[in-house]
Amino acid sequence: QVQLVESGGGLVQAGGSLRLSCAASGRTFSSYIMGWFRQAPGKEREFVARISRGGGGRSYSDSVKGRFTVSRDNVKNTAYLQMNSLKPEDTAIYYCAADVTGRDEYEHWGQGTQVTVSS
Repeated sequence: QVQLVESGGGLVQAGGSLRLSCAASGRTFSSYIMGWFRQAPGKEREFVARISRGGGGRSYSDSVKGRFTVSRDNVKNTAYLQMNSLKPEDTAIYYCAADVTGRDEYEHWGQGTQVTVSS
């Protein structure tokens, strides 16, 4: 069973930065594709970023491209989301998720961490 725990959320002013972490249990972290998603109040959950098993492949939603950077440390079993130039519209609960099978299904999810960006 994969367990994911996010941390690093908080309140920040527009233009500021935050770094989210996602710690994973188990010894096969390097075999998971890791994704970041977010859900704002009253909105559906949306994709934010994805990183391949080895870290060489990354993709982002258009809304965060150029501002957010996804990374991972397979020794520490942790994925990261560096968020710069934050905007009020980035306010949401951020979730990390593990795609174990590689079919873009994200079978395992963390509990989420709140990010609030004030204007």
